[in-house]
Amino acid sequence: MINITNILQVLAGCLLAAFGITLLQHADLVTGGTAGLALGLTYVLPLSFSAVFFIINLPFYVFSVVHMGWNFTLNTIAAVSLLSALTSLDYFLPAFSIHPAAGAIFGGVSIGAGISILFMNNTSLGGANILALFLQRRFQWNPGKVNLSFDILAVAVGLASVGLIAGAYSTLSIIATAFVLSIAKGKIAASRPVPKAKPRATRQGALIEKQ
Repeated sequence: MINITNILQVLAGCLLAAFGITLLQHADLVTGGTAGLALGLTYVLPLSFSAVFFIINLPFYVFSVVHMGWNFTLNTIAAVSLLSALTSLDYFLPAFSIHPAAGAIFGGVSIGAGISILFMNNTSLGGANILALFLQRRFQWNPGKVNLSFDILAVAVGLASVGLIAGAYSTLSIIATAFVLSIAKGKIAASRPVPKAKPRATRQGALIEKQ
């Protein structure tokens, strides 16, 4: 059965993430995870963010199917596709620039809020998001800290394309994203589906069944 509330929340999460990525793009910054790698590659490749982001996520879908299930994987594919479509709309926006500090803070917070909403709805934006949610569910690891670890690696790779100063501002953006995720970790954990307890078999119940 289609849950309209979940669909709207996933849409809101993708919109927030797309808004944050757009701010980072216009501030000439990168961010973490597969989104950061894709954003960094757009500065050196003749490809759009949406195309690179979608391609980079393909290998992570295999991990997701094995460890997170088909429902989560299909939700993630839908979210990644939606985010790719939303960020491609930047082509129709008028040219503008934003100060790197403002872009880093507001972009990072917006991305963190979007990812948090997606996590609460059994969805992610692929890549490190999948691993962060998997580790949070399996070992109760803080998703903000897990994402931060991958994000630092992605920004380090992106330094070659944006430079040292922009890289420092980019680090500020991933700290903002991790901070928001850490605040939301309680709600993310609470949103995990709780398996129904199996009824305990009793001798009396067994006798009744036989009758």
